[in-house]
Parts: sequence; structure tokens; C-alpha cells
Amino acid sequence: MRPRPKVLLWTATAAYAAGFGALSILQYRAYNTGRFDLGNMAQAVWSTAHGHPLEITNLQGEQVSRLGSHVDPILVAFAPLWWAWPSAAMLVAAQAVAIALGALPVFWLARKHLGSEPAALGFALAYLLYPAVQWLTLNEFHPVALACPLLLYAFWYLDEDRLVAFAVFGGLAALTKEEIPLVIAGMGVWYAISRRRWRVGGAIAVVGVWLTTISVELVLPHFNEGASSSFYARYGDLGHSPGGILRTAVTDPGKVLSTVFDGDGVHYLLDLFVPLLLLALAAPIALVAALPELGLNLLSATDTQSSIHHHYTAGLIPPLIVATVLGAARLTRSRTHLRVPLAMTLVGAMVAANVVLGAVPLWRDLPGGQTYRAYASHVATHDRVTDRALELIPDGAVVSATNSLGSHLSGRRRFLSFPYIRDAQWIAADETQPGYADRWDPEATAEALARLRRNPSWRLVFSEDGVLVFKRTTRST
Repeated sequence: MRPRPKVLLWTATAAYAAGFGALSILQYRAYNTGRFDLGNMAQAVWSTAHGHPLEITNLQGEQVSRLGSHVDPILVAFAPLWWAWPSAAMLVAAQAVAIALGALPVFWLARKHLGSEPAALGFALAYLLYPAVQWLTLNEFHPVALACPLLLYAFWYLDEDRLVAFAVFGGLAALTKEEIPLVIAGMGVWYAISRRRWRVGGAIAVVGVWLTTISVELVLPHFNEGASSSFYARYGDLGHSPGGILRTAVTDPGKVLSTVFDGDGVHYLLDLFVPLLLLALAAPIALVAALPELGLNLLSATDTQSSIHHHYTAGLIPPLIVATVLGAARLTRSRTHLRVPLAMTLVGAMVAANVVLGAVPLWRDLPGGQTYRAYASHVATHDRVTDRALELIPDGAVVSATNSLGSHLSGRRRFLSFPYIRDAQWIAADETQPGYADRWDPEATAEALARLRRNPSWRLVFSEDGVLVFKRTTRST
């Protein structure tokens, strides 16, 4: 007797959550997560759990609100989980579970539009095998990653005309980052055109744009001393905000097009669309929801934004997956017998793409297999030495540390990034991963540590395998 598709769906979802949750925790234990960005999130959650909502220590050592960097108040929801599991490992594990659960609305949507549970299972498996989904899961922890499953649920309920449930999931997704409401606005456009429900779809689009505008023009400046998020400085002369980018697109479209379709941009588009067999292109209206995030990523001067290895795909994946399902349904409308074979072909193509582009460490041993961060989950002797070193630092102490140690030490009221010291009573540094503030700088880190060794106000209390711990010997002023 063959297992039912629903049983296989739940088995695959649980296996993904367990497997990628374990890989995420191992990356954390191997010190391959840092203050930037997991440590920032951990401190915001710790502060919330201890009565200081979303408070973090910025790079200069000041206590500020997380909302001055990004509008992602959904972090507040993790405070109760922190009480039960007070570790940054909880955040990465929860992220893996949440993303895995995105397979459920993909299955429901595909079952509805393809009229076949086996075909629907194929599309749900394709979601779990999609390289961009796996890299999103393993890219430390970012609140915006939660937008991926939340938007998939929102898409499903909107497709079902269940507007209250859509509003709940769409509203939660909007709390994950300031530009995510633009994806919701695109969903409104899709709904208006595909269902001819112009008023409802238009209202959704207007609310989405309004929410992003409020976040960018009011919330970010309010919590950032009147300035907008530094995130938008990544767009240089194209504009320092979504509105500025839009103005440039209208007044100088050639500049925008040359930026989008450079070598990195084309490679990024291929990595996103080819594993999906280009099926998404058969449902162009659904792809409207992907345009805001796709545009922001392709136009950014920051390389990580035009890469599937990072969290900037969170708002892209849902409309791409939905468009793939709807595109497949459209292409097989008159040949429904091809739907199951097409779904199986998609799964096969996704497995091949996963070997070449995916995040599973096993692929490193295959010819042509992905090797990027293939050993990120390997916990070595050096990591166990680091564990012993950090155990010397009291939980409540003010500490300054290099970036790779940050996610393990950020669960406290004040945490500074080395070489910023200010009122720190302890300093921890890993010379093998020379983080200097928020960048990698071996020379500057070495010089700062050399000065610290000569400073009589500090005593070296641990030194092994390049891991150093200093304790202040005099009271800070």
C-alpha cells in the first residue's frame, strides 16, 4: 500500500524542520554565526524578555531600539520562547520549523489548482528542495525569513477569498520588515486582476504601500534620530529610498536597466527561476508581488542582496512559488494528465539544482556539488576551546567581543563589538576570525589586541588556540 500524499507531506515537512534545524544549531555551535546578524536579534529578544522591548547596543555602544535599523517588531513574539529556551539556538531552530511549515499552503494551493494530491505533493517537495529556501533557513536568523511562510499562508487564504485569515497572515508578515508590505500590495494587484475584485484588491495594494511608507518615512527616522535606515545607502546614486529608486526608474531607466542586468543580476535571476523550470513566467500577474523585492535586490550595490545565499530572498520566494503553481496549472489546463508528470519533473529538476546550488553539506562530495559553506556546521576542537573561554564571562557582565563570538554573548543588556570597549568589564576575541566592529580586518584586529595586551587596566585570563579573554582590572570611568 502506497503512503498517502498527506502523510508524505507531513513526513517531508518534519524531516526538513529537524534536519535544517539541526544544521542551523550546529552552525551556531561552530561559531559560524555572529553578532551581525544573529547576535543583534538575540539581544533584541533578550531585552524584550527582560522588560526592555527591542533594545540593542549599537555599534558605537549606545542603547537604541532595533526599530531604528529595520521595522521588524515580530521579534517581540519570541520573548516567551526565550523564557523557555534562553539561547540564540532557539531562534535558528524556530526559523527552520517556520520555513518548513510553508510547504503546507504550497500543497493546498497546488491541490486546488492542479486537482491532484500527488501533483500537489510534488510542488510542496519542490518548495522544500528549492535552493533559495534552504539558504534562507541557514542564513543565521532574520525576522524577515518568517515572511516566507507567512506570505504563503496569506496567498492561500487570499486565493480562497478568506479575507480575514489573509489579513491575519499578511499583517504578521508585514511585521517582519519594512518593505514586505510591498509584496502584500503586489498580492492585492494580483487579486484585483485575477478575480476582477477591483475594490478589495485595490484596497490591499493601497494598505501595503501605506504600511511601507509609514515604516520608511516615520518609524525608521523616529527610532534613528531623524535619519532613515542605513540600509538604503546601498543604492547610491539610484536613490536612498524605495521612492528615490522609483524616481530614478522614471527619469533615467537606462541606469536602472544596466544595474539590474549586469553579470551578477543575470546570475541571480537564473538561480531563482531555472530551478523552477521557468514555470513562474506562465503566471506573470502573480509575479507582480515579487517585483518590489526583486527590484530592491537587483539594484543594490551590496553583493549579498543579489545572491540566493542570504535572507534577501524571503519576500521573493512566496510569489515565485505561487506563480510556479499557477503557471503549471495554466500550461496544463487542456492536458490535465500531464500534471503529475510535470510535478515529478519539477522535483527531479529541483534535486539536480539542489546538488549544484543547494545548502545540504553532503553535496560537497559529489562531482559539481555545492561547496559554499559546506563545513559551516562542523563543530571542531577550536569551537570547544571557545566554549570553555566564554564560560568565564558572567551572564550579566558588559562584554566586548569580536563578531564570531557575538551570537553566543549577545543575550545580555549591553554587548559591544570589539574594538569598542567603553564600560565593558570583559573582552573576548578570536584571532582566527578577526572581526573588527562590523567588518573583517585582520590587521586592525591584531593591532587593537596588541594594544590591549599592553594595557595595565586589562588582564589576560584565557589564551588558547587563538581565543583570548581579558578581564578589566580597574573600575571603568
